Amino acid sequence: MGGAQAEVATPRVPLALAASCLSMLALGVNGTAIMAALPTMRHDLSLNPTELEWAINAYLVVSAACIIPGGKACDQFGARRVSIVGLALFSVASVIVATAQVPVSILGGRALQGLAAALAVPGTLAAVSEVSVPERRASAIGAWAGFVMFGFSLGPLIGGTLTHYLDWRVIFWASGGSMLVATAGLAGRGPARTPGTRASRHFDAAGFALLAIGMISLVSTLHALPTMAIAPERVLGLAGVAVLAFAMLLRHERRIRAPLIDLNLLRQATFVRAVALGSIAMSCILALLMFYNLDAQSSAGLGLTPVGAGLSLLPMSGGLLFFAFTAPALIRRFGTRRSLTASTLLIALAATIIAAAAALKLWFPLAIGLFAIGVGLAVPYATAPKLAMSALPGSQAGAGSGVINACTFLGGSIGVAAGAVAFAFNGLLGAMALIVLLALVGAGLCQGLTREL
Repeated sequence: MGGAQAEVATPRVPLALAASCLSMLALGVNGTAIMAALPTMRHDLSLNPTELEWAINAYLVVSAACIIPGGKACDQFGARRVSIVGLALFSVASVIVATAQVPVSILGGRALQGLAAALAVPGTLAAVSEVSVPERRASAIGAWAGFVMFGFSLGPLIGGTLTHYLDWRVIFWASGGSMLVATAGLAGRGPARTPGTRASRHFDAAGFALLAIGMISLVSTLHALPTMAIAPERVLGLAGVAVLAFAMLLRHERRIRAPLIDLNLLRQATFVRAVALGSIAMSCILALLMFYNLDAQSSAGLGLTPVGAGLSLLPMSGGLLFFAFTAPALIRRFGTRRSLTASTLLIALAATIIAAAAALKLWFPLAIGLFAIGVGLAVPYATAPKLAMSALPGSQAGAGSGVINACTFLGGSIGVAAGAVAFAFNGLLGAMALIVLLALVGAGLCQGLTREL
């Protein structure tokens, strides 16, 4: 009977892989296409600066808080079931955003997209691993990751083109439709396989609540910093809640048998440094995309249309995509520490060039700077997760993956929130100065790396 089942299941493997890759392509595009649409969305829906930032951060913070439980759900209920729920939920959330007429609908829809992504990302990855034969598993997972990067790179151009020639809402209609197709592909693979060994049914609800409160309070504190002079009690109150929540989380996680977060991971210095580097890379990417687009489409900035802004970002997208795939060769030739140090220093140099070229409207240096920052960001973005995982034993791989994804989403959210403060203070120059600072911190972290990939 086992042989007969294998014969039936094997032809369906390409369908499951294709559906998973399509979903990750749509997820990647959705993550960055909105950046090109933000100025138009702000105008159409009369979004204030806080609402504009939370249109991005609602997605990122919810994803960060929920992705660890999402991975545990895969163990409990089966990867394909969780994937189907996540992709279907993403379609529903996309419709909410596409039909939004008021800011609360945008924020609610984006938060729901974040929850859906927290289920879809670990679910589709685990599903791809499940359906692939051992000798093809690595290439299948590589394809899955490659489609995320491909969508992430093309998102600004797709978002700008759709916004300029059609409407920003088409971005979300397309995302929802793609997710429905992917859902059908996974659902059509046959009966869902029940996990061989079910995880404990215990869910660390208290740990999840404290993690969510801490993340939301931290990001809200950054958003509130510009009001420090007139309302210091609000900023200090939010900061106090964040500190208290994280302190209580650490105390709680040490005391329970099945914690949400394995605190033993924090004892691995290479893991911590690599996770921090990956989070910094995501902070820089999202801060760059958001505030470059706001400046580029402003009459006081570059004065570009949405499609023009998307086209101007093609050098960055090309550098990011190409060097994400060539990063392993660079690591092998020059070593992990040297490659990551050089890439973070390149980010700092490129951000300086972008700030100067945009202020003077020098298009060729701007293109050079954007290409260089794409190259610089690609190496830590592609390498840091692998480096972090290599520092862990196999028994901690699942827990480590959840922490990596959570920190990456949170890092992006912090980049948007801190970038908003810098942008409000000194426009694109301020946002690029923040990226320079983050890159230099990343370069410092690289100096403590001793492990090679």
